[in-house]
Amino acid sequence: MLKSEILNAPLLGALATCGHTDTVVIADCGLPLPKGPIVIDLALAQGLLSFEQVLDVLTRNMVIERSTLATEAKDGAVQDLCTGKGLEAEFISHEELKAELPAAKIIVRTGESTPYANVILHCGVAF
Repeated sequence: MLKSEILNAPLLGALATCGHTDTVVIADCGLPLPKGPIVIDLALAQGLLSFEQVLDVLTRNMVIERSTLATEAKDGAVQDLCTGKGLEAEFISHEELKAELPAAKIIVRTGESTPYANVILHCGVAF
């Protein structure tokens, strides 16, 4: 048995395939999901699991080089959460963020209903 904080087997397995420059998206429950990336749906009900809960776990268990947020999230709670985790954010429009989704390796769908509660996490390396 693995010793890992993450108990969700599909999420843990998907994260194990990530390498440098791959992207993992944390998505709110309303973000349109493209075909292509692995989608791990953690949405149980509106607000569960939250963006913050998923961000907390992923930042503790991934090497993250940088993050990308929608400009519409600038100076809001989502940016504050990311900054609080030490994630320096780049900003692109929400439309540009949605256009980046097909290139993501993994999209983690949350039950978050806060507008623009989406982030692209760019994988780094531990060495």
